[in-house]
Amino acid sequence: MLAEIITIGDEILIGQIVDTNSVFVAKELNKIGISVYQITSVQDERLHILEALKAAGERVDLVICTGGLGPTKDDITKHTFCEFFQDTLVENKEVLQHVEYLFAKYIKTSKISDVNRQQALVPSRAIVLKNEFGTAPGMWMEKEGTVYVSLPGVPFEMKGLIKNEVVPRVVKKFKRPHIIHKTLVTYGSGESSIAEKIADWEENLPGFIKLAYLPSLGKVRLRLSAKGADRDLLEKGIAEASEKLYPIIGDFIYGIEDEETLEESLGKLLTQKKKTIATAESCTGGKIAQQLTSVPGASAYFKGSVVSYATETKITVLAVPETLIQQHSVVSEAVALSMAQNVRALMKTDFAIATTGNAGPTKGESDAEVGTVCIGIATPSGSFAKQFMMGNHRDRIVQKAVHKAFELVQKEILKI
Repeated sequence: MLAEIITIGDEILIGQIVDTNSVFVAKELNKIGISVYQITSVQDERLHILEALKAAGERVDLVICTGGLGPTKDDITKHTFCEFFQDTLVENKEVLQHVEYLFAKYIKTSKISDVNRQQALVPSRAIVLKNEFGTAPGMWMEKEGTVYVSLPGVPFEMKGLIKNEVVPRVVKKFKRPHIIHKTLVTYGSGESSIAEKIADWEENLPGFIKLAYLPSLGKVRLRLSAKGADRDLLEKGIAEASEKLYPIIGDFIYGIEDEETLEESLGKLLTQKKKTIATAESCTGGKIAQQLTSVPGASAYFKGSVVSYATETKITVLAVPETLIQQHSVVSEAVALSMAQNVRALMKTDFAIATTGNAGPTKGESDAEVGTVCIGIATPSGSFAKQFMMGNHRDRIVQKAVHKAFELVQKEILKI
């Protein structure tokens, strides 16, 4: 069972917006056992759309298009759909009533323009998919054994149609295999190192389970995938395989993707142990605090942060001795340690994280190389600081520093 996603719109191709729709659609299809064969982005141009529809129909069982269903002249998907299916547009009374209802409720008018009235035009042979959140309906049509679905590009409208209309119809129409994924998130070891450690385990995986390495900033995700007719067999195989990983690389596994992030894992640990944390950030610019506070209920354990970006702030607010900075440089383990200890005392917390470094593009107030990051950790039983080289790309340096800080402090929390 294969599907193809076609996103229609010049705004995607010129980089004006990011195609998040395809990510959502692919995930939802995967949940019901449909593999996405290809994702294609095309212009708001008749021939380009027609070619994409024809090519997709030769490859897959299900084609889902998003975009190009607005009321303006540049939105031509509906007309092109009609041409592809050799159909004509007709006014759908239910869609028209829905458009009138939306205008009366939200625009406070009973009159709609001719342009908006055209939203009620649909191909005569299409199954109309009701859009609860907008004026453009979805359309379901079939040709030579392939189902074609056209959806609006507005994300919250498209998501509602996928969940409420498309998925139930696809489940009813097609017989599908089961697809099971489980992704373990590791921190603190590179892709090649992880691969070397688990080589024997990987070699002995059941034939129906595939492993993928997904490296990113500061972490490597290990995705186990199984596909087949017997869901119980797949789930059992995935569970047994993942459990066998813990004795090998358990020290590096920090959670399961889609279940909890590292900051959620930290929050859960701090809540369970009734401990608190604060941060003092320089090169990370408050990003550690931002990720910690993105978790609902973080106020139970996160007490606050000092973003001491300037050296003066480290001295005046965090009470880092000026002589210490002069002796070791503002980017040093000694300063990171002092920052962590002092913010812990200032906020009266159990744990504290501190960062200082050169994220670039210039060295700033320190001679330390761009990419140098020092992370300090203060705990109830002691404090320490470590220096790392995080590369030479500013955004990557910052995010890698955040991940490393979370990794270091989680290990300390687990010791309690």
